[in-house]
Amino acid sequence: MLKLPDCSRAHVLVVGDVMLDRYWFGDVSRISPEAPVPVVHVQRTEERPGGAANVARNIASLGGKATLLSVVGDDEAGRSLAALLEKERVVTLFHKDSQLPTTVKLRVIGRQQQLLRIDFETPPSREVLEDKLGDFESLVDGVDVVILSDYGKGGLTHVSKMINVARRHGKRILVDPKGDDYSKYRGATLLTPNRSEFREIAGRWKDEAELTTKAEALRARLDLEALLVTRSEEGMSLFSAAGAQHEPTRAREVFDVSGAGDTVIATLGLMLAACASMADAMHLANLAAGVVVGKLGTATVSREELQAVLG
Repeated sequence: MLKLPDCSRAHVLVVGDVMLDRYWFGDVSRISPEAPVPVVHVQRTEERPGGAANVARNIASLGGKATLLSVVGDDEAGRSLAALLEKERVVTLFHKDSQLPTTVKLRVIGRQQQLLRIDFETPPSREVLEDKLGDFESLVDGVDVVILSDYGKGGLTHVSKMINVARRHGKRILVDPKGDDYSKYRGATLLTPNRSEFREIAGRWKDEAELTTKAEALRARLDLEALLVTRSEEGMSLFSAAGAQHEPTRAREVFDVSGAGDTVIATLGLMLAACASMADAMHLANLAAGVVVGKLGTATVSREELQAVLG
């Protein structure tokens, strides 16, 4: 029977695009006379770390050590994000760009349903990104695994250089990819595209055999140790030299899938840092994802929750 490994000494470096997720919760009782839209009477607000910050907090929640390297604005949202992460035992190294507003995603929730999302975002300056690359190399030696969380916001402009640096230091590199150019991720240990992202890169498939063929072709082209495709209600599939391995979905009730990919890569990275096998890490990541999709918004899974579903 699979046991949850001791993660207390496992140290993961997370690099990528961070954001502050803001939630406005309220009641909806009427339609606006100004336009055919609901009027939300806001009664409660909440803030949570999002993007790469959500990856880091999931690692900490599972009992591991998380260091987060990213770029934020010199503003209230950036300070709020740092304070939230400090409470969740995440070590942060934030480069501040005075010309950059911290990315904020504001979600308006009425009757437990998301009615609207408003995004505030601007790409970071080139100078701040160059500084971050220097810090990356100094941090790599002190960690077990590197996670690069790409949300396409500009924080991973130098992702190819980061992968090369991490490889030179003998570290495993996990990437949550974004966009239609995966060549920049060449040489990573593992990529974790979701089903639609993989389809955009590899094209459609008619059966499992064709999916495996396409996955193996991408793995070979990018010199990856493994490729993990998360497939929503179809579970997840791992492609490696050992062949294709599949995990069926474990969610008991799907409430909100936002942030589930963060939990998957966080659990994978932490379990590999704790010396679990790739297959065992995938199994645990699948269980963790099944827990968080039953929660509202970007959420974490605790070690106790993961242990409970593991049995």
